[in-house]
Amino acid sequence: MSEHFESESPAARYREETASEYGLENHGLINLGRVYWNLSTPALYEEAVFRNEGHLVDGGPLLVTTGKHTARSAADKFVVREPTTEKQIWWGDYNVPCSPSQFNGLRTRQAAYLQGRDLFVQDCYMGADPEYRMPLRVITETAWASFIARNMFIRIENRDELKKHIPEFTLIVATGFHSDPKTDGVRSDTAIMLNFAERMAIVAYAAYGGEIKKTMFTVQNFLLPLKDVFPMHCSANVGAADDAALFFGLSGTGKTSLSADPRRRLIGDDEHGWGAHGIFNFEGGCYAKVIRLSAENEPQIWDATRRFGTILENVIFDPISRQCDLDDDAITENTRASYPLDFIPNIVPEGMVRSHPKNVIFLTCDASGVLPPISRLSPDQAMYHFISGYTSKVGGTELGVGKAPKATFSTCFGAPFMVHHPFVYAKMLKERMAAHNVQCWLLNTGWTGGSFGVGHRISIAHTRALLNAALDGVLNDVQYRKDKLFGFDVPTGCPGVPTEMLDPENTWDDKDEYWKKYNELAIRFMENFKLFQEGCDPEVAAAGPKRLS
Repeated sequence: MSEHFESESPAARYREETASEYGLENHGLINLGRVYWNLSTPALYEEAVFRNEGHLVDGGPLLVTTGKHTARSAADKFVVREPTTEKQIWWGDYNVPCSPSQFNGLRTRQAAYLQGRDLFVQDCYMGADPEYRMPLRVITETAWASFIARNMFIRIENRDELKKHIPEFTLIVATGFHSDPKTDGVRSDTAIMLNFAERMAIVAYAAYGGEIKKTMFTVQNFLLPLKDVFPMHCSANVGAADDAALFFGLSGTGKTSLSADPRRRLIGDDEHGWGAHGIFNFEGGCYAKVIRLSAENEPQIWDATRRFGTILENVIFDPISRQCDLDDDAITENTRASYPLDFIPNIVPEGMVRSHPKNVIFLTCDASGVLPPISRLSPDQAMYHFISGYTSKVGGTELGVGKAPKATFSTCFGAPFMVHHPFVYAKMLKERMAAHNVQCWLLNTGWTGGSFGVGHRISIAHTRALLNAALDGVLNDVQYRKDKLFGFDVPTGCPGVPTEMLDPENTWDDKDEYWKKYNELAIRFMENFKLFQEGCDPEVAAAGPKRLS
C-alpha cells in the first residue's frame, strides 16, 4: 500500500505486469514508491479517479483541470548548451541556453522530490514510419498525465515488446515539483529543460498536457533534420486520388478542424515528418481545441468529446448531471480534448502515406482583417511566408495570451518548437516542393469586414468551401487578380463563397481605413523579415510585400 493512501490503488497488484527490463534506475530514479508500468486506458481511468485527479463525465471522458497552467509556458523552456550540439541550435528567445550543471542540479533535485512517490511510466514510440520511429519513455507523477502520453504517442500493445523496450529519449514530468530561480537559474517555478546529449528532458511544475506533446515535438525538430527528414508543425490528410495535403499553422488557427474532413482520410492533426518516401504522423492521437465546438461544423471532434478514452482539459461541467459546457471559458479559452486518432472515423490507420503532398496550406488568422481569404503563392512567395509565419495567437494557447487574438510572426508556423535555424527547415520545404511540384496556398481563417472587435471571423463554411476548391483543383480554372501589396494571386470567384469576400476591401465600410491597415501589415512583414534576410536568396526576399507609395 502506498504511504499516500489508506487503501490499495486499483492497479497496484498488476502494476509491473508490463514493465520493461530497462528500469527507472537507469534514469537516476531510485527509492521510489510504486511504479505503474504501461497501464491500459481503463486502468488509468481508475487510478486517476482513485487519486482524485479528475472526474468521469457524461459520455465517458475523463475531465481534469490543470491548475495554474492552462497553456504552454514557452518562456520557461531551456536547452542545455554543450559541445556536441551547440553549433546546430538556433539560440535565442525560443532556445534559451542553460549549462549542463544547471540541468544536472535540477534533475537531481527532481529525483530527490520523486523519492517515495508513486510514478507512472508509458513506453511508446514517436513516428509512424518504422524507418524513423523513436522509442520514447514518459515518466509522470500523475495517472492522467500518463494517460495523455498514452493517447498522444504511438502505443505498444505487445507485452514482449514492452519488456524489451529501451528508450532513445526520456521525458520526466513532475507536476508538483517547483523549480527555484535562485537555485536553478531559471525564470520562475516552472522549467522545461532539454538535454540532447543525454537524450532526456525534464518538466517541473507544469500540468498542462500540451507540455508533454510539444516538448517531444521540439525534440523531433532537432533530431530528424539530421536524418534528412523535414519535421513540420502541420496537420495532414489525403484524398481518394492519393493527393495528400499539409496544413501549417499555430494552435487555434484551424489545423485540427480543417484537416478533419469526412471527404478525406486524416493522417494526423498536428505534427508530421516528410521523408524520402512520403508523409508520416509523429503521434497516435489528437489534441484539439474545443472551446465553443460546434456539432454542426466539426462533428468528428464533437463526437470525440463524448467518448470513453478522451481526456478533457479545463472544460466546465455540471457536477450533478456531469454534462459538459464547451461554450464556457471560465477557466480558459484554451480548453482541450486529447483522444486517440482512431476516434476520427476516416483515418489512415498506418499513420503514414507513401506519397508526397499535392498541396501545402499556410493557415493565417489575420486579426487585422485585411488579407484575402485565400491566395495562391509562387514558390518564392511560399518560402517568404513560411519564414515569416504570420498569424495570430488565439485564445490563450500560450501563457499571457488572453481572449483577444495577438498578431505575431512565428517562423515556420511554430517558432517555439524550432531548434535549428529557420533556414534549415525552409530549405527542406523548398527542396521538397520543387521535387514534387507542390502548390502552396495562404488560407486566412481570421477576420473580414474590419479588424478584431469591428469585423467578424470568416465562417468555417466559407473557409471549407475555399479549401475544398483548392484541393479539388477547382481554383485551377478560375480567374485571378494580382494583389496590390503582396503580389500573390487572388481568385476572383469560388463556388459557395460570396464574390465580394474574395477582395476584402469590399467588406470594409471605410475603404481608406482598409488600405491604411493593409499598408501597416505590409510594413510589419518587411520589418520582421529583416531578421532573416541575411543569407536568404534574393528571390525569396523580393517575394515579400511592397508598401503603398
